[in-house]
Amino acid sequence: MDDASEFQRARSPEAKRRREAAILAAARSLGAEHGIRDVTLTDIAAAVGMHKSALLRYFETREEIFLRLTAEGWAEWSEALTTRLRESTDPGPATVARAFATTLAARGMFCDLLAHAPLNLERNVSLAAVRDFKLATLAAREPIGAAVRGQLPALDEQDVVDLVATAVSLAGAMWQIANPGTEVADLYRADPRLAHAVIEVEPRLARILTATITGLAAGAGEPRA
Repeated sequence: MDDASEFQRARSPEAKRRREAAILAAARSLGAEHGIRDVTLTDIAAAVGMHKSALLRYFETREEIFLRLTAEGWAEWSEALTTRLRESTDPGPATVARAFATTLAARGMFCDLLAHAPLNLERNVSLAAVRDFKLATLAAREPIGAAVRGQLPALDEQDVVDLVATAVSLAGAMWQIANPGTEVADLYRADPRLAHAVIEVEPRLARILTATITGLAAGAGEPRA
């Protein structure tokens, strides 16, 4: 019996969870290979042996699938970043900035998702899906905040919120810049005048975040506008 028949026949809550997990795994694999922008709902359905109409019983849109993956990415990144920060024995702006930059740059698909989330993933889903996503990101930020303040006690809660927002926004944008299409990348490398368009995410992100953290620390205790 083929996979499509198995998916159509299953009824239990556990079977539904397995189906959703299979769909998410397929989308994750396709997104990592081709980029989020180029993966369609039909592609995902085909990868799990389902008809598109059957897949829509579990997720309303492709955006909902990728928004779920973004939430999972937040949780996984939060754990990796907080572990790195808590293990650090050299506190300071540069150390914290490198921890952010290294853990984000190592997660290319997450960076890709971070760019797409506010642009379109949050715009073609139900309000319930948006609420769940925002609550998931909030939960992921809390341990990051505690770990950052453990390294940089001069920063307050709003400073850390601003730092995380800056880091993920820049990581999403920089990943897109650093990963253009193959032909565009070849163009950049072939023309010395376009060398500035070839960037490495980690060192640039670390440099900008170091300056950001230094500025936030310098302004600690000052009235906010």
